[in-house]
Amino acid sequence: MNSDKCCCKQSADCGGSSQHVRTLTPDWGVSDFLGMIRVRLGCGRMSYGMEPGLYAMGSPTPESPVLATANYKLTVDVLRRELGDRDLWLLVLDTANVNVWCAAGKGLFGTAELTRQIEATRLAQHVTRRRVILPQLGAPGVAAHKVKSQTGFHVVYGPVRAKDIPEFLDNGQDATPEMRRVTFPLGERLALTPIELRQQFRAALILVLALGLTPVIWRGWDQGLWNHGLRGAMAGVACWLAGCLLGPALLPWLPGRAFWVKGAFLGAALAAGLALTGVVQGLLPGLGAMLWLGAGVSFLLMNFTGCSTFTSLSGVKREMKAIPAQIAAGTMGLVLWSTGWWL
Repeated sequence: MNSDKCCCKQSADCGGSSQHVRTLTPDWGVSDFLGMIRVRLGCGRMSYGMEPGLYAMGSPTPESPVLATANYKLTVDVLRRELGDRDLWLLVLDTANVNVWCAAGKGLFGTAELTRQIEATRLAQHVTRRRVILPQLGAPGVAAHKVKSQTGFHVVYGPVRAKDIPEFLDNGQDATPEMRRVTFPLGERLALTPIELRQQFRAALILVLALGLTPVIWRGWDQGLWNHGLRGAMAGVACWLAGCLLGPALLPWLPGRAFWVKGAFLGAALAAGLALTGVVQGLLPGLGAMLWLGAGVSFLLMNFTGCSTFTSLSGVKREMKAIPAQIAAGTMGLVLWSTGWWL
């Protein structure tokens, strides 16, 4: 991406204004791909942004459409790749490097910032059509009538997915019902699992070490490690993978509506699978595994509510009411699990 070029010629290209306008191309460079991988792993995600302002893609004219987006760089990268070689204006709002959906919920992608950027970039001097296209997921933060009264620009809500924008523009900025539908398919869910795995890695490592080494301390290397320690470590790793990877993958098919309920079912099924394979042995340890694995996977999958557009703020608050029950079940489960060390 070449975001430092200036397209501030006093011509039709920039609406006859000397206001500084940068240019964007649809091509991704190596740094863009590496940046995507880095933020998918949760490294430097909150600092992965670009300068807010007005950008030109291709050779826009005063008649070209204006699209607004957040200044989270991955959002802009995906958008410009989908737009290809089209001639248009891109108005990048300052959302503190947060994506559109999250920024709209936090008030960062909102009426105030949109009107501020329209005025700061002197957008009215660049275009003759007083229309700005916003992503549909940004609608919760924007009051279109206030934008109209304060700036004279009419807000048009585009499709949910960036890949549908070219068709939306070709259809006279008319979105089909399918373009309005919010989906969360397998590929999109799996794309979010690396950051979940990384964020929970430290806690999972502590759990694995505790389950693996405590029996060794209690019963010695000979009996503690081989009979209990390795099995506990395997169960800890399975809990981490189930909550952060398998749960998101199976999300639509797990029973229940709340994420914590789905996780509890998955954790119980995982405990049953470990019992069938011999990793968990004995009645009390088996019951304990069902409790603490159910609680652990339930908690981990509950965290995935922050990745889903299906869960509102009130829904997240309702989910968090399950935490006391998860703590109680997890504690009781570990106590029962540890009875195998004495038996």
